[in-house]
Amino acid sequence: MSLVIEAIEKLEMKESIPEVNVGDSVRVSIVILEGKKQRIQKFEGVVVKTTGRLSRLSFTVRKIIDKIGVEKTFLLHSVLLPDVEILKRGKVRRAKLNYLRDRVGVKATRVKTKA
Repeated sequence: MSLVIEAIEKLEMKESIPEVNVGDSVRVSIVILEGKKQRIQKFEGVVVKTTGRLSRLSFTVRKIIDKIGVEKTFLLHSVLLPDVEILKRGKVRRAKLNYLRDRVGVKATRVKTKA
């Protein structure tokens, strides 16, 4: 990547963000725009994968709602993402946790925590 593009992307990055890793349990706050109104919605789950770098860094969070798996992808440096709170650090040995998609239930989709 050229140095000019990299310098521009570094200007677009937020300064105070937590380090989000695969396997972490996170609570993400999202700004939802409904007409002229704004509200903050929280989405809580396990980080399944991270992609990109610098200002294009994104991560996918998976959550089970009524026995159905829901995944959402967020841009870490987005203006519409005011807060990312890490609840638990996970201990995993994979870069992407795609195997969680095949598992059903709370105990089967549990990730070990770091000591």
